[in-house]
Amino acid sequence: MQENRNWIGVKRYFLGIISLLILWQCLSLLINHPALPHPWRVLVLLSHYWSELLVHFIRSGYRILLGIGLALGVGIPLGISLGYWQKFDEFLSPLIYQIYPIPKSAFLPLILLLLGLGDLAKVFLISFILVFQIIVVTRDGVKDLPVEYFYSIRSLGAGHRQILYHVVIPAVLPQLLTALRLSIGTAIAVLFFAETFVTRQGLGYYILDAWTMLDYEKMFVGIVGLSILGLVFFALVDLVEKMLVRWRQ
Repeated sequence: MQENRNWIGVKRYFLGIISLLILWQCLSLLINHPALPHPWRVLVLLSHYWSELLVHFIRSGYRILLGIGLALGVGIPLGISLGYWQKFDEFLSPLIYQIYPIPKSAFLPLILLLLGLGDLAKVFLISFILVFQIIVVTRDGVKDLPVEYFYSIRSLGAGHRQILYHVVIPAVLPQLLTALRLSIGTAIAVLFFAETFVTRQGLGYYILDAWTMLDYEKMFVGIVGLSILGLVFFALVDLVEKMLVRWRQ
């Protein structure tokens, strides 16, 4: 049964890629403009530029991985604390509600000034944008748990640590993984924006450099690289879900 599900998942990804290529080809024929090259030409170029693209791919993946990891490392404990301890939530949530709607990219000049022009500033910007989303989703997931769960395990003599480990964390994992999937799309968008500033490595730089040279086919090679990067991260989240949330399989 598990092998059948894995095969269905592989076919789903494969059919999605084929459907995207067909749609791309149709749009390219319809628009008939160099700015939207045929997919087969881009794929041929991808085979030529793969070693050059790989350097930018690894650098971008490294920045996203660190940014998401930092956001999770801060957001999950803080979100659980807000959801579990009401007084802490009443104290800190108003501050989060004030900062959350502000476009974090507006802080980019300050971030670059304080953290420099290297990877640290880009990683911090990604995590700064994602952490609030993770905090809110985790907090709401904890708050939505029925109080009967807590009464039952407390009646067995469990303390706060046992409640968090055996009830809270397993219960919010599905919502947290959903938030993580949404965060991947946001992180890639932020990464593209961040890599257009003072850098010479990363898929964002690769795409912008090709665009300034009016090399649209090479630009789409970079866009395909971003798509592959997102696909890799989504596949990793699916793998984590199969390992940690077995009861939903």
